[in-house]
Amino acid sequence: MQQLLLPVDGSPSALRATKFLIRLIGGQPGAQVLLLNVQPAIMVKEISVNVTIEMTNQMHEQAGRDAISGAREVLDASAASCTEHLLVGDPAETIARFAKEEGVDGIVMGTRGLGSIKSLVLGSVATKVIHLVDVPVTLVK
Repeated sequence: MQQLLLPVDGSPSALRATKFLIRLIGGQPGAQVLLLNVQPAIMVKEISVNVTIEMTNQMHEQAGRDAISGAREVLDASAASCTEHLLVGDPAETIARFAKEEGVDGIVMGTRGLGSIKSLVLGSVATKVIHLVDVPVTLVK
């Protein structure tokens, strides 16, 4: 069975990647999609002394659910076999670690299209993932 990782962030490019992945696996029975959202860690002390760890976890959970909802709707409509995963950490490193732990066959992900200058200065999650993984990565603009 082929396992493909679909990291999403709620952006239009993530939805395009979702639709592309559905076309990609269209005729493959048994293909499994691992739908992943990674929320950057929120430092409780940076927000307020009144914010608890539990509140922070709830914020991460809600933000993750919001980010995957569009992709999940598209996947459900296609009847693709899918499992959801919500994690917290550095997005690129967490995606790469998750891909390795799950033994995925490939990754399909959108690019946000920051432009060449911003990408050079900031780097992109997609670029970092490509450098961190040993499986094929398909980028969808």
